[in-house]
Amino acid sequence: MTVTQTTFRSALLDAQQDRPLGLSDAEGRPAGRRFDVYRNNVAVSLTDALATGFPTIAKLIGEENFNAIAGIFLRQSPPASPLMMHYGAGFPDFLRDFEPLAHLGYLGDVAELELALRRSYHAADATPISADALASVSPERLGEVTFTFAPAVCLLSSPWPLHAIWAFNMQDGPKPEAVAQDVIILRPEFDPEPHALPPGGLACLQSLLAGDPLGIAAAKATEADAAFDLGAILTLLLSGNALTSLTIPPSSEV
Repeated sequence: MTVTQTTFRSALLDAQQDRPLGLSDAEGRPAGRRFDVYRNNVAVSLTDALATGFPTIAKLIGEENFNAIAGIFLRQSPPASPLMMHYGAGFPDFLRDFEPLAHLGYLGDVAELELALRRSYHAADATPISADALASVSPERLGEVTFTFAPAVCLLSSPWPLHAIWAFNMQDGPKPEAVAQDVIILRPEFDPEPHALPPGGLACLQSLLAGDPLGIAAAKATEADAAFDLGAILTLLLSGNALTSLTIPPSSEV
């Protein structure tokens, strides 16, 4: 009897299924026990990969619960790539839709943050502009400046205290307050760092990432929140090596 790849993979990821019929070792003997060992090793490896990729989630719900949930997830979402650094892309949405954890509505967003940190870590390197690059721009033309961003930069918006939850669990930060937080992930050197954005920061950065000049981005941010501080955002971007180029359009003066 020939074992199809679909049958083999389905049984491999679900310990409740029977061993596929027709499996044999190099000597032609039934390979049932060897399949069980292999199935267990695969499940353990994928669970470990998830725990490594989502340490905050593992801490929030506890190791036993995490392992049980990982077992459900891996049966639904086998790896799409042999590179384990990519495994778990669907985990945030899985947590959002997982009814037993519906009372912990922030888990999906926290997992999204951890996934973004991983993607930032593996993003391509880029050479940032100097910290004093803006000093050469005349004040009257500052609003015309556009930027390009490093591939490691990621933006997240959440109705939950996203950064505070992460910091409380991973950096012994203060207890989170019940406020929405937007987050930018920067990679100033080797390791990515999440930062909570100040009021209006998300609107400004979304505009800049879309290619808008600084003046338009600042106006959108002020419209979103009157407390917007452009200097704070520029300082954050420059100190985090987020900007890779600065462009000023040619002057229209004759």
